[in-house]
Amino acid sequence: MKKTIKKPELTYSNKNGYEKLPKAELKNLEELNRLYIDFIARAKTERDAHDEAVALLETAGFSDLLKFEKDNTRLKPGDRIYKSCSGKTLMAVIIGKKPLEAGMHIVGAHTDSPRIDIKQNPLYESGDMAFLDTHYYGGIKKYQWVTIPLALHGVFIKPDGKKIKVSVGEDPSEPVLCITDLLPHLAQDQMKKTLAEGIEGEHLDAIVGSIPSDDKKLKEKIKHNVLKLLNEKYGITEEDFLSAELELVPAAPPREAGLDRSMVLGYGQDDRVCAYTGLKAMIDLKGTPEYTSCVLLCDKEEIGSVGATGMASNFFENTAAELVNLTSEVYSELSLKRAMEHSWMLSADVNSLFDPLFPAVSEKKNTAFMNHGLCLTKYCGARGKSGSSDANAEFVAEMRRIFAKAGVIWQTGELGKVDQGGGGTIAWLMARYGMQVVDCGVGLLSMHAPMELAGKLDIYMAYKGYLAFLKDGRK
Repeated sequence: MKKTIKKPELTYSNKNGYEKLPKAELKNLEELNRLYIDFIARAKTERDAHDEAVALLETAGFSDLLKFEKDNTRLKPGDRIYKSCSGKTLMAVIIGKKPLEAGMHIVGAHTDSPRIDIKQNPLYESGDMAFLDTHYYGGIKKYQWVTIPLALHGVFIKPDGKKIKVSVGEDPSEPVLCITDLLPHLAQDQMKKTLAEGIEGEHLDAIVGSIPSDDKKLKEKIKHNVLKLLNEKYGITEEDFLSAELELVPAAPPREAGLDRSMVLGYGQDDRVCAYTGLKAMIDLKGTPEYTSCVLLCDKEEIGSVGATGMASNFFENTAAELVNLTSEVYSELSLKRAMEHSWMLSADVNSLFDPLFPAVSEKKNTAFMNHGLCLTKYCGARGKSGSSDANAEFVAEMRRIFAKAGVIWQTGELGKVDQGGGGTIAWLMARYGMQVVDCGVGLLSMHAPMELAGKLDIYMAYKGYLAFLKDGRK
């Protein structure tokens, strides 16, 4: 009998993922999103995300790499370990069957998000109210952060090293903070300004009190009363603000969105949506992978990946050197360089989605759509691809192979029209080692706003795609 050869589909169409998703997977999709919503409700800052991730890893049998380093204990295939950096950046690893020189499969995301930081000497009194002086962090639209309920998160570090954790405003029984705005009746001059100029950075100060102290001798009675409350609850003084890291974030919890519950609305989904799905994929990876699997959750991406906890630091390289040392008979710099160069990486960061309310900024053939799947971005950057590592076509083809094999629904997307804007990720910082890197993450609406919107199917496909990548072999 003559065999019928199926002709290839000549055209490409990007369809809604729910039209392609097997009905049997809907339950898994909803459960993954339930766990994700719970995670971002508790992980409002990079420190919170780090601590929540460590707890999940340890529950799943991962051990601190420091224990192995101290005793020079050898690592073997299947060992599950993690390494922390300053309580903000984290690297989780499963040692593979192949030597580290063959390279790693890396999913790299970031856990810092745009927010409003408290200055080092912040507390002051004015107009019979007490305020905290602030300095915004990352690319925000400042007007979006006024008049919304804000929660205070962070730590005070005493000179003796004692750490005092602070969280106020998340529980409904707790008070929240807020930043005021002008009433329309008095805002004629303000409303003549551009959106960027309407609210100034130095005016993003949060009101923290309005009741004066009973001590009539004091000049700043309201400020003193706030300090008294802080001292009673946390045992801190005004001087302790000098060695504190405090952040204002939206107090609202993440929620399911849409009458069909098909989306997630919440703060910090850039980039904790990719951080969580990557972490969950690593935890759910069964057995021993062919290549060493790694998930990176880093800090400071929103301000250029700088500092000791950013990807521009040597944290990843130093940790990789420790892995080479504990898995090889003899450590060598050449082995480390080979391990880095032969690695594959998904730079797991979010992209923009097509917004029909603002269609002019997108080119529809090359933009991502809500619930059309995981978004793979060959290049980002700005204008003439400035700041982009621009992945090799060969590596993109490898991702097509892996995703097709695992049944991952995915799409491509750019960050807006050419010359419209642009953005960057940690991809270029990893590509400098010679490894193959491509951006691959979840699309968002209202990115960098206090509340961002993501599709449940896209979140689930990020998890599914990262899991397939971490455990897959190579051709």
